[in-house]
Amino acid sequence: MVTTTDDDSDPFDAIVDAPFDAALSERYLVYALSTITARSLPDLRDGLKPVHRRLLWAMRQLKLDPASAYKKSARVVGDVIGKYHPHGDASVYDAMVRLAQDFSLRYPLVQGQGNFGNIDGDNAAAYRYTEARLTKTAIQLMAGLDEGTVDFIPTYNGEESEPDIFPGLFPNLLANGATGIAVGMATSIPSHNVAEIIDATLLLIDNPHAEHAQLMEVFKGPDFATGGLVVDSPEAISHAYETGKGAFRVRGRFSTGRNPDGSWEETGIEKLGAGQWQLVVSEIPYMLPKGKLIEQIAALIGDRKLPILEDVRDESDEEIRIVLVPKSRNVDPELLKESLYKLTELESRFSLNFNVLDSHRTPGVLGIKLLLSEWIYSQIDILLRRTRHRLEKIASRLELVAGYIIAYLNLDRIIEIIRTEDEPKPVMIAEFELTDRQAEAILNMRLRSLRKLEEMELRKEHEELLKEQDDLNKLLESPARQRTRIKRDLAMLRKDYAEDTALGRRRTTIAQAAKTVEFSMDAMIEKEPVTVILSQRGWIRAARGHVPLDGDFKFKEGDGPAYAFHAQTTDKLLIALDNGRFYTLGADKLPGARGFGEPIRTMVDIDAEAHIIAVVPYKPKAQLLLASNIGRGFAAEMDELLAETRKGRAVMSTKPGVTLTVVREIPAEHDHVAVVGDNRKLVIFSLEELPVMAKGQGVTLQRYRDGGMADVTTLKLEDGLSWTMGGDTGRTRTEKDMALWKVARGAAGRLPPVGFPRDNKFQG
Repeated sequence: MVTTTDDDSDPFDAIVDAPFDAALSERYLVYALSTITARSLPDLRDGLKPVHRRLLWAMRQLKLDPASAYKKSARVVGDVIGKYHPHGDASVYDAMVRLAQDFSLRYPLVQGQGNFGNIDGDNAAAYRYTEARLTKTAIQLMAGLDEGTVDFIPTYNGEESEPDIFPGLFPNLLANGATGIAVGMATSIPSHNVAEIIDATLLLIDNPHAEHAQLMEVFKGPDFATGGLVVDSPEAISHAYETGKGAFRVRGRFSTGRNPDGSWEETGIEKLGAGQWQLVVSEIPYMLPKGKLIEQIAALIGDRKLPILEDVRDESDEEIRIVLVPKSRNVDPELLKESLYKLTELESRFSLNFNVLDSHRTPGVLGIKLLLSEWIYSQIDILLRRTRHRLEKIASRLELVAGYIIAYLNLDRIIEIIRTEDEPKPVMIAEFELTDRQAEAILNMRLRSLRKLEEMELRKEHEELLKEQDDLNKLLESPARQRTRIKRDLAMLRKDYAEDTALGRRRTTIAQAAKTVEFSMDAMIEKEPVTVILSQRGWIRAARGHVPLDGDFKFKEGDGPAYAFHAQTTDKLLIALDNGRFYTLGADKLPGARGFGEPIRTMVDIDAEAHIIAVVPYKPKAQLLLASNIGRGFAAEMDELLAETRKGRAVMSTKPGVTLTVVREIPAEHDHVAVVGDNRKLVIFSLEELPVMAKGQGVTLQRYRDGGMADVTTLKLEDGLSWTMGGDTGRTRTEKDMALWKVARGAAGRLPPVGFPRDNKFQG
């Protein structure tokens, strides 16, 4: 039987009594700091997150340089998650795939073989199928790892070591950018052109006090992997880089291809003959899958939201080519372009947030000048560490070379000591004042090294090492020499990414957008006659054409007709409810009349207790007469009743027992208002006494002792008052002389003319 004592217990099984909030906050803080410093934010010095750094380091350990053969991605991912990054294989492989995609990274760090995804949005093949190796850019980023330039830290299990950062001179942070979401902060850095980054850096090295405006003269702005256009003003771009925060409007490029001089054709209009033409999109915004964009455009065509566009075709191969066919040759190309920018992601926004980790692993948002300055300081520190490391190597080699030279000068005696002494090493050290390393090196020399030529080479090497040592010591002592060395190395790097190279040529055009073409989306709706039918239970539909309003429309069981009227697809419908709210629907968005339609409540947010009392086609600058059951009302401009959202617009203020009951259009020629109450009293007053309001309870139209208002309408006084007669005849009666009922607004009124309907309604 085994007895477990407290000394043998696992410390992780110990129960600690601690306040819940303190324990929770402590653990959450650890998680937050880990996410910020070791997962989501890039390091300013090499522009990499830990997973990317570990991927490249593992590939370097596998000797996957650009000249070597490819290795399976599964091998790389296995090494990364086994040795350096104990996380899921899918996340590591996704990170590796992104490093290989030339449409994701401006300067890819991994060269892939196989299916690594495409700009359509398709995923990469599984890692057992793909292969990879490093690119030249990745090698430049890791240059100097063996020269004592950076610290190496233990891996998560202590079995291996990995570099803290990469020391290469390639400005990866700005060149390839980064995005990430941490706890309480995020980063979003676009990619940039390496030649421009180096030019700005050289300017800052020569003049550390250079103004921001001077930097922006050589540092143009983002240079995305997928090209496109940045259409913000130079002032807005400059301000974003000065503060380290901002956003850019990125557009796709309309172009039929490149001109002979390498520039882009700018209109994107491809002539087809007979006056016909089509638009061609040759570049799309960064991070927008091409398939998603085409789906958006196709949806606009299918939903008839862009009637000036007939068709969209994807004719892309290695180059993007999206063809847009207009409805007719008379369509304005600029209007079509602006429509696509507005209705699709062909124009999108890319945020800029220079939130990075500095050399002390402290996160912060930096402007472009401070960011470049910090990077220069880090490169100078790397240069000094490389120099000190090289000086140590030179000193070590000089020690051995000096010993070899002593051996050559005393070769016969050295040979004699080796042949005659049992322990020649101490004798040599004592006689020739050699160090232990020198004596050991001499004893390990090969016989072939004793030739005369070797002695001459050693003396030459000794002189060269002394000269290099002197130069390096001067470099350590002189900040000016350090800056000159950095400038020289940057100039050499710039040659690989110059403007005349395929990789270095700028892809994104920085150009302020021309003045936006003003257009109304309503103007693009194809005008067609429709008949709108709304049922008693709120099911709405639109039949094509102007069909008879008394037609045999089908309804669900227990439902029936409520409203039916003729309209156009370009009309907007104002829907009034008894709670005083108005909603707006486009007639073009109504379902067809093949079925029962759709519930109107799925299109707008209507309260469950509210009821529809009127549906009116919108007319610009027209007015509606609104009145409640207690005889209060006002006139409202239709323009003020349009609602932009599903929630509608509150127009008439109501309360328990008070509802909006009448909504009628006021014809332009009408000049008086007629009101009849439940008590059959009629009053007529001038329309000028009715206020025009956007919202409120309104004013008293008629005074009642008992009951409320039955109906209200407007009329032209000289034409008299008309009402519909009862029965099946449908006749209308008109009373010309209305002088007896014309009083001031708010009067009690008198009984209506003989023959007025018993239901107290002006319209049957």
